[in-house]
Amino acid sequence: MKNKSILLFLLLGFLLIACKDDKLAPIAKNAVKPTALTAALPHDTDDPSIWIHPTDPSKSIIIGTDKDTDGGLYAFDLNGKILKKSIPLKRPNNVDIAYGLLIDGKKTDIAVTTERESNKIRIFSLPDLEPIDNGGIPVFEGEELRDPMGIALYTRPDDKKIFAIVGRKSGPSGSYLWQYELSGAGKVATAKVVRKFGAYSGKKEIEAIAVDNELGTILYCDEQFGIRKYKADPALNDNKEIALFGKTGFKADNEGIAIYKKTDSTGYILVSNQQANTFMVYPREGVKGNPNNYPLLAEIPTSTIECDGADVTSINLGGNYKNGLFVAMSNGMVFQYYSWDLIQARIDKK
Repeated sequence: MKNKSILLFLLLGFLLIACKDDKLAPIAKNAVKPTALTAALPHDTDDPSIWIHPTDPSKSIIIGTDKDTDGGLYAFDLNGKILKKSIPLKRPNNVDIAYGLLIDGKKTDIAVTTERESNKIRIFSLPDLEPIDNGGIPVFEGEELRDPMGIALYTRPDDKKIFAIVGRKSGPSGSYLWQYELSGAGKVATAKVVRKFGAYSGKKEIEAIAVDNELGTILYCDEQFGIRKYKADPALNDNKEIALFGKTGFKADNEGIAIYKKTDSTGYILVSNQQANTFMVYPREGVKGNPNNYPLLAEIPTSTIECDGADVTSINLGGNYKNGLFVAMSNGMVFQYYSWDLIQARIDKK
């Protein structure tokens, strides 16, 4: 945001909105202030994902959802300016990005979003944000409970195959999540079910999903219950839960998940404490000798209000983001950008 007075004005507006409704927590006085805000969208922001430019990281873009019957995906630059809107989508919910899906013999970067009102996932090429799915791919076929919400993409390291892990508004424990292998048939992206898994407490819903490609794991938020961990590779035929953490400390919903990677195996897991306007931080690698033990490292107050979704990168994007960028959805129809240095400083204080 070039004009600091505009940023302060917007933050004040968000604070007033929060204070008018006693169901929303106000922004904490010591909250981390965003480095920039995106332009406001027409309806309701929900989830962002970061696409890294292959040759010039400063030209990387943020893809975010506008969750409405007449919604869509939006591409933003690193200043928060809208670069493009996708074709209209029927209530897109979450979005994730992967690199190098083979389409018509060409490696293509993709953004995949859930389209709730059509019970489909939608696949777009990047950075042009053009649909390559022939109108969408139905998910949870044959199920009474469909309504897709969460999505995360896993790229298997050995063969670079890409898989989409899809969640829904509600579903049965043990097969709440479905995993789809993505591929290309001619110029069109396709998907086939390869796995059904995932325990569910029944308390609320499972929306936020994140994949750690290097560690080969899936994390997802069973809202108001905890954060569950599974192996990501469907070829392992292993549907056992390998960790459950974050069962305490949340005001209500544990929501968006982002993984900051310091090395191939170390870093942080950040989870939105949605109704408290904070992020809970856990060690990506667990504790020494036990990678499935996740003690809370810090709780960081941010300027987000009721954050649903977040993403983070440690890649040097230049400018304010030399050590990475943390982006999070906030009420007010915007996404907030944070220099990673601001987040790291709060972690180091704890």
